[in-house]
Amino acid sequence: MMKTDTQNLDLVAVTTYLSDHLPGLDGPITASKFQQGQSNPTFLLQTPTKRLVLRRKPPGQLLKSAHAVDREFRVQSALANSDVPVAKMLHLCHDESVIGSMFYVMEHVDGRNFGFPHLPDVPVSERTAIMTEMNRVLAALHDIDIEQRALTDYGPPGNYFERQINRWSKQYRASETETIPAMDRLIAMLIEQIPADDGQRGLVHGDYRIDNMIFAQDNTDCLAVLDWELSTIGHPFADLAAVIMQWQMPVGAEGRGLEGADRKALGLPSDADFIAQYCDRRRLPQIENFGFYLSFCFFRMAAIIQGVRKRALSGNASNPERAAKIGAKVPLFAQRGVDALR
Repeated sequence: MMKTDTQNLDLVAVTTYLSDHLPGLDGPITASKFQQGQSNPTFLLQTPTKRLVLRRKPPGQLLKSAHAVDREFRVQSALANSDVPVAKMLHLCHDESVIGSMFYVMEHVDGRNFGFPHLPDVPVSERTAIMTEMNRVLAALHDIDIEQRALTDYGPPGNYFERQINRWSKQYRASETETIPAMDRLIAMLIEQIPADDGQRGLVHGDYRIDNMIFAQDNTDCLAVLDWELSTIGHPFADLAAVIMQWQMPVGAEGRGLEGADRKALGLPSDADFIAQYCDRRRLPQIENFGFYLSFCFFRMAAIIQGVRKRALSGNASNPERAAKIGAKVPLFAQRGVDALR
């Protein structure tokens, strides 16, 4: 069984199971855990001839609808051979008795992963091209024909923001550990200002950012978009605003943002330039009331990291020390959400 610290896998169980379900898989298998990603523990599996990735639900009592690895598997399978690059899905295991929870296995994508949007380890000459590719993939995602990809039932109909605010308010209350006045204020303000449904309905990633992407080693092509746990059918402006939200956080490990950075000197687009590129690609007019979409993203991230904080306090986090640091930022995200609305 998987240890409840989420740091180890029962490799005997994994090897036995995968040998029966993935033809041509030869052992022995070794595993190492990726440190990034707080929600679903993720492991690199290595055999003498292959590198695979196993992503699983964490053990223990979980919030309803959270950690949906089966949804991740479904949407990435549906996006195969589309303009949105994803890893090749290999197998989904519903049987929790194998390692203690549901998991799936996909091919490992060999490429570059950038932890920070200011791209400190990338030459200035490449940074603009990488951000342009990030913009291209986002627009391609929102242009996916969900009927053609059999994803029309991947999310319920109706006003996406109304649904999401209701869902994440409940998730936040379920994981609340203390009263945060800014969060209470933000929830009330968002409910009052939900825009009318404008009919835009498509596939959204839910956590679209540079560190959830793999780029080629020798060029600036995106090879895969990762971490689809929050994906659903919804409003595309939520994904666009999520990019801008991250960029408005502090630079470096604490914020992973671009706040205060000289973007022109760094070869990076301004918020307005990135939004304009996106609108041009999708042939859209200027986006009205962008502050609401931005505020919504700060709110949802605050609710998400409150769940991370709750798991850290319960001893059920994928990376407990990092989870505690992230969870402490709930008041900051909540206040940024209030500021965006104002």
